[in-house]
Amino acid sequence: MTEVVAALIWDNDRFMICQRPANKARALLWEFVGGKVEFGETKEQALIRECKEELGIILSVDDAFMDVVHEYPDIRVHLTVFNATIAEGEPKKLEHNDIQWITVSEIDNYDFCPADIEILERIKKI
Repeated sequence: MTEVVAALIWDNDRFMICQRPANKARALLWEFVGGKVEFGETKEQALIRECKEELGIILSVDDAFMDVVHEYPDIRVHLTVFNATIAEGEPKKLEHNDIQWITVSEIDNYDFCPADIEILERIKKI
């Protein structure tokens, strides 16, 4: 199983979502920013590294929001989502096709990666 982390980044009543690149698995689906945990990293360290690589920001990682296990045809992931805030920088599209800040009421307007569906359902109940 692959350990994956993601950030739930809030800005008042909106949170950040990112659209996957067209040339990667689950192309053009929306997701939370994050990625795979590399050997020797904590989940928090991996999330900080991924956000720096993918968005050019320094992240402040808070507590875990939730975690899910999801089986894709090509990979089985254990996804841990952390509450987080941007400590430094403005998000840039360094890897993603697009970045959006959305409200909870806008969730259903986007096609998300299947592993994120359970997380989004919990966000809707906040």
